[in-house]
Amino acid sequence: MADGMMAIDPDDSWKSMKKAGKALFQRLGALRDVQIMMEWIEKLESEVLTNASDPTSNEPRLASEEVAGEMGGAPSQTATTEKHDGAARALVEILRTREAELKIDARKSLAEFDRKQWRQWSKSLPLRAARIRPGSAVFQHLALERWTIGRELHVRAMRGRSQVALHTLRIGIKRFRYIVENFLPKEHAVWSNDLKHMQDLLGEVHDLDVLWATAISCNVFSDEASRKIWQPTIIAERTKRVEEYRHATIGPTSLWALWRAGLPQGKRIQELATRRMKMWAKALDPDFAHSERVARLSLQLYDGLMNSGLIRMTEVASPRDAHSPDLRSSLYAAALLHDVGKAKGEKGHHKKSAELIKKHGTPLVWKDEDMRRAALVARFHTGALPSRSHKALRDLLPEEQRHVIRLSAILRLANALDSAHDGSIRGVKFEQFPAKGTPNSRANGFLRKKAPAGNNEAVVIAAEGYVNGGSAGRVVAAERYLLETVLKRPIIVRAASGFRSPTTLGKNS
Repeated sequence: MADGMMAIDPDDSWKSMKKAGKALFQRLGALRDVQIMMEWIEKLESEVLTNASDPTSNEPRLASEEVAGEMGGAPSQTATTEKHDGAARALVEILRTREAELKIDARKSLAEFDRKQWRQWSKSLPLRAARIRPGSAVFQHLALERWTIGRELHVRAMRGRSQVALHTLRIGIKRFRYIVENFLPKEHAVWSNDLKHMQDLLGEVHDLDVLWATAISCNVFSDEASRKIWQPTIIAERTKRVEEYRHATIGPTSLWALWRAGLPQGKRIQELATRRMKMWAKALDPDFAHSERVARLSLQLYDGLMNSGLIRMTEVASPRDAHSPDLRSSLYAAALLHDVGKAKGEKGHHKKSAELIKKHGTPLVWKDEDMRRAALVARFHTGALPSRSHKALRDLLPEEQRHVIRLSAILRLANALDSAHDGSIRGVKFEQFPAKGTPNSRANGFLRKKAPAGNNEAVVIAAEGYVNGGSAGRVVAAERYLLETVLKRPIIVRAASGFRSPTTLGKNS
């Protein structure tokens, strides 16, 4: 539950609660592993003894014959049985000793556990969780995120079926299952049995791997013959479970395909990713309505620069290139999240915002590099101006440095336009003064007047609700400097008349 809520609710209590529970369960987990191994020995011992005495089992008999030859006689069934009984007994005795020690450690762990703090969390955290109803679309997006990770682990595990890959896959399925179980009641009612069974199958594979590794490390096999009886028995049980899992998750009737069909599709994924980001930011930002206005103004400024030709198309993302940077998305995320650092105090909040954005991670369908860029742009929405020599930018490629500086310039001006936090400035449009003879055109509601290279005439931004000479003017005058430097043109912000705000939010709205 903490894993799910941490992705939406940034309250530190979720992380603390998860950490406390994890520390306890890890210490109890060692005891559980020992007890499970003893159960497996009991299950497998009769099968091992049957294999040892089965005349159709060639490899064990040959191994026994080799041992008998060295001893000068043929091995009896009783002697073979005693050998394999001895291996099982030796390992059980070792595990019982460990169990006694681990029980002492478990009692100590339980005694040290902070029950008072846990009781406090049991009262406060359910209230926080109740703010988002079970079955909410944001939880569906989170489940899809966990499904995507689990599916990638599945593909990797089915290629080699190594111990590590299968164990990691089990953890991935477990995390997906817990999101469904805790937050998606309808899906849980349909999927719960299959999810649990797949997790249990891979859990048993892991148990068998741990059992074999423990037997080898404890050197319980008195000879090679004993080892050659136990190993194929464990491998057979392991293979049986891997194949059952594979049969259920491969092909047109795959459980992975069934689960995916019940989760968000297409453009809905992008919408939910943005909604999740907003919910997270709203819990941290003391005036998130301001950040939403800044995001809207930022996109209007960005689109205006694009449509007026003040930013060359070759220097921004290409919609046909999946690997090109999505600068508009980076700007939008930076604007929405630029004040989340205020949750940790006003002083230096821009730096704290950048760190929180980095730690927040990347929502599904967003790209890591776009979110990293957003963190840097948010870092420079106020305070020191970004420069290529700044320690936060100096290790970036020159083109990426340019992107961050330009987007930061746009965000600083948008933030200044709502510096009063009152929403009085409702929108902006560009009016670029062209050189004589330059043709005019209109695009997407913006007055587009392309100027030839070298034109250094002023760029005029008409803002609806802006009052010439008002208090916002002083802030705007200071914060427009970076954008003027980027464009190599003076910028004039003035009150608009007969303004009709263009629709510019697009896919990020």
